[in-house]
Amino acid sequence: AMAGEGSTFRLRCSLLGHGQDVRGLTRGLFPEGGFVSVSRDRTARLWAPDGPNRGFTEVHCMSGHSNFVSCVCIIPPSELYPRGLIATGGNDHNICIFTIDNPAPLYTLKGHKNTVCSLSSGKFGTLLSGSWDTTAKVWLNDRCMMTLQGHTAAIWAVKILPEQGLMLTGSADKTIKLWKAGRCERTFTGHEDCVRGLAILSEMEFLSCANDASVRRWQISGECLQVYYGHTNYIYSISVFPRCKDFVTTGEDRSLRIWKQGECAQTIRLPAQSVWCCCVLDNGDIVVGASDGIIRVFTESLERTASAEEIQAFENELAQASIDPKTGDLGDINADDLPGREHLKDPGTRDGQTRLIKDNGKVEAYQWSVSEGRWIKIGDVVGSSGATQQTSGKVLFEGKEYDYVFTIDVNENGPSYRLPYNITDDPWLTAYNFLQKNDLNPMFLDQVAKFIMDNTKGQTLLSTSSQYSDPFTG
Repeated sequence: AMAGEGSTFRLRCSLLGHGQDVRGLTRGLFPEGGFVSVSRDRTARLWAPDGPNRGFTEVHCMSGHSNFVSCVCIIPPSELYPRGLIATGGNDHNICIFTIDNPAPLYTLKGHKNTVCSLSSGKFGTLLSGSWDTTAKVWLNDRCMMTLQGHTAAIWAVKILPEQGLMLTGSADKTIKLWKAGRCERTFTGHEDCVRGLAILSEMEFLSCANDASVRRWQISGECLQVYYGHTNYIYSISVFPRCKDFVTTGEDRSLRIWKQGECAQTIRLPAQSVWCCCVLDNGDIVVGASDGIIRVFTESLERTASAEEIQAFENELAQASIDPKTGDLGDINADDLPGREHLKDPGTRDGQTRLIKDNGKVEAYQWSVSEGRWIKIGDVVGSSGATQQTSGKVLFEGKEYDYVFTIDVNENGPSYRLPYNITDDPWLTAYNFLQKNDLNPMFLDQVAKFIMDNTKGQTLLSTSSQYSDPFTG
């Protein structure tokens, strides 16, 4: 029935609730048809469908982390917890375990030494966590059973495979490792940048996505079966449709992409730069979380599609978005060579194709929609007018994300040092650790701390990664 409906995803609803970036999503078991979201606003939220066709209601809000929440997964039902548990991981290095009806954690798992950014659950209540501390840990109930060591950089993605005892980890060291009973059995190489997401297709196959803008399909035996290209920037998450090999991806190019039979069948642009996460519900609907804090659900079902007004409001929001040409989302642009509005009279050749036009000196971006048979405006292309951009922790340094990465020159002819900093860090502690790590004179402590404070002042979440020269002589 689903495929007979023109097989195009359209907006079902937009959900407001989170105050900052939505960083993780997972489909829930209870209430049926629901899902759980986690955010930089330090909360996790449980959502339930309100009626068969309409939107979702926030059932409750869970708090337990003292910093951003980065990832979430469901621990399946057990005799003790017949409705399962919710596990969340955060930048406070902790994992919180919640029951589905209490806003406070049942217990907290401590042991990682840095951000926990990925979680996966298996049979019998096992939980696998991946962290920026380069390790993955296997937990049973409230105990750490083993630590998987071997990656040389942050672990961004983990998955427990259906076959007993097999686990996968994907890392900023560009590799994926297969573990059996705690030993690394195989290392998969091919990605050219941080591996960000993993998804299981079957006992024998899995998918990975990475900052190299590609998706790869692998055999457990080690062979890369296929590489999928389409995204123009980092791919942050990947999720598989139930009972088939089709999948969806989201990334730093403002898009959600739907892949069918190995092809990118549909591209949905969002009015947010970073589309951090996605999950597919049992009914095939797609839930997406982004840097604007809004959760959006897309559906192929005509009954569940949003009203014409809601779809129009979404298109208006998209049309007003501003796209920075530096992000490369639209390829290389030479504004002088662009055609005018008449260019939109010619139909596009494939879904998601983008076309730029120049109108009254303004550059606008449009995307071709096969199902609608028209060009939909996806934003204005704006030059970099020196405006600082909120990057929601996207400045990467040594495979991890920060709100800022400063370049610091201690003296004119010496080397430059990189100083990564998050707005939730203590400037004095960061300055102290920076001087220690780089073997610099501790008398610079006040100056470095003051430099951090001056350059982050009044911009709690704004970020720049520009070159700051010589803070010490000015």
